[in-house]
Amino acid sequence: MSNLIPRRMSLFDEFFRDLAPGFYIRPLHGDPLPQQIKVDISESDNAYTISAEMPGVNKDAIHVTVDNNVVTISAEVKQEDVKREGEKVLHSERYFGAVSRSFALPGDVDEGGATAKFENGVLTLTLPKKVGVVGKRIRIE
Repeated sequence: MSNLIPRRMSLFDEFFRDLAPGFYIRPLHGDPLPQQIKVDISESDNAYTISAEMPGVNKDAIHVTVDNNVVTISAEVKQEDVKREGEKVLHSERYFGAVSRSFALPGDVDEGGATAKFENGVLTLTLPKKVGVVGKRIRIE
C-alpha cells in the first residue's frame, strides 16, 4: 500500500523541472576521456594479436613499447573546439589527458617483426612470438 503514496519532490527538483529544456548546454565532445584502453588479445601459433579501442585519439599521439613479454600502450588525448570566424562562442570545452595500459603476454615477443596499424579508432598490433624460446625444464633431484 505504501507504494501508492506519491513521492514528494524536493525544492531543488521542482525548480529544475520548471526550467525551459533549452537552458541546459550539453557537452560538445560527449563523454569525458576513457579511463582505460579496452583491448582484445588473441594468440595464434606464431603471434599475438592485440586490438585496442582508442576513439578520438590522433595516430601520432599513440606510443607502444614492448619489453620481452610486457606490452605498454599509451596515448595523449587533446580535444579542442574550433572557433570559426563570425561565430560567437557560448560554451567552450577542452579535454586533455593521458591513458595507458600495460599487460604481460604468456611468452616473449620478437620486437623486430612487430607491426602496428591504426584505423577507425582501433589500434591493431601483430606481435610475433620469439622463435626458439621454450620454457626451461628444471630437473628435480
